[in-house]
Amino acid sequence: MPILHSIVHRIDKETGETPATLAPATVELPPSPALDDLLEGINKAYHAKPKAWGHFLADGDEGDAGSGSSAFPASLVAYLEDERDFVAFSRELGEHITALVAAHLSLSGHLLVAHTRQGDTQYLILALLHHREGFGIGDDLAVAPARQLNLSQMSLAARLNLSQWRGDSPSKQYLSWTRDRGGRKLAEGFAELLGATEGVDATGETRTLLKAFSDYVESEDMPEERSREKTEALIDYASDQASRGEPMTLEELSEVLDEQQPKAFFDHIRNADYGLSPEIPPDRKTLHQFRRFTGRAGGVSISFDSHLLGSSIEYDEAADRLIIKQVPKQLREQLKRQGG
Repeated sequence: MPILHSIVHRIDKETGETPATLAPATVELPPSPALDDLLEGINKAYHAKPKAWGHFLADGDEGDAGSGSSAFPASLVAYLEDERDFVAFSRELGEHITALVAAHLSLSGHLLVAHTRQGDTQYLILALLHHREGFGIGDDLAVAPARQLNLSQMSLAARLNLSQWRGDSPSKQYLSWTRDRGGRKLAEGFAELLGATEGVDATGETRTLLKAFSDYVESEDMPEERSREKTEALIDYASDQASRGEPMTLEELSEVLDEQQPKAFFDHIRNADYGLSPEIPPDRKTLHQFRRFTGRAGGVSISFDSHLLGSSIEYDEAADRLIIKQVPKQLREQLKRQGG
C-alpha cells in the first residue's frame, strides 16, 4: 500500500480542567518500512472495530442536524485539487479533532493522517492513537520501560475511499468511522466533524442478508452437504471483505455462492424484495453468530441456522428435546399427505 502523504500531530490533554492543545508537525513523515508496518497494523485494528458506514451529507440531503455544516469535505476537496498542501489540510483537521478530544476524552494521543493508494484506489485514513506502558530489552540485555502504541485503543478513526467519493460510483458507503458503543456522544461528535451521515445499518443489513440466504437454501431444498458448503462460502467471502474493510456486493456474493448459476441468489433477493442495499458492510459480530447446527442419527437428519435457535427453534436441555415452531412448507405438506 504506497503512502502518498502522511503526517502525525500530537494532541495533549492533561487531567482536570486543562484544555486539550495541538502540537502540530510542520513536515510530512518520510517513507520508511516502520511506517508501512504501522499503517498495516492500524488498518487491521480498524477493520475489527465497530463502526458506522455512510457518506458526506451534501446540501439538501436528509440527515442529522448540523452534519451538513462541517468544513471537512470542502477542506479535503481543496487539498485534492492542489489548492492547499497536505500539511495545512491535516493541521486544520487536527485542530477540529483537538476540540473533540477536549470535549469528550481525557487522554492525550497522536493523530495520524495518511493518503494512501492500493491498486487503482486511493484512501484517506485518520486515526487518533494512544500509548500504553510496556517493557523492552536493551542492547545491554537489561529490562527497561518502553512506551508502545496501543492500536486496539483507537478512540477516533475513519477511512474514506477517495476514488469512490470522487468517481462515478453510486455507492453511499464510501466513508466509515469508529462508533464505540461506550461513547455515543463522542461518536456523534466525530460524525458531525466529518460531515458524515450513515448510509446503511451494517448490523441490520447483515442480519437480513443471512435471513435471505437461509430462505434461499430452504427454497432450493439443498442437500445438507451442499447447504453447508454454501454457508461456508458466504462466511468466507463476508469475512474476507470485513478484513479488507470493504463492503459485500450482492452480485459478487451471488457469483461466489454458485459459479454455475451466478445470478441465482441475486435473483432470489430481488424477487423476494428484502429491501437490501446493493452493497452491505459486513458486521463481524452478526457473522460470528451465524453457523449451521447439524446432526444425523437413527434415520433422522437435522440441519438449521444458529440464528433460529431461541426463536423458531427451541432446545429443551432437561428433556433433550428439540422443538420446531415453524415447520418448513415442503416438510409440512409431506406430513399432511402421510397423515391423510
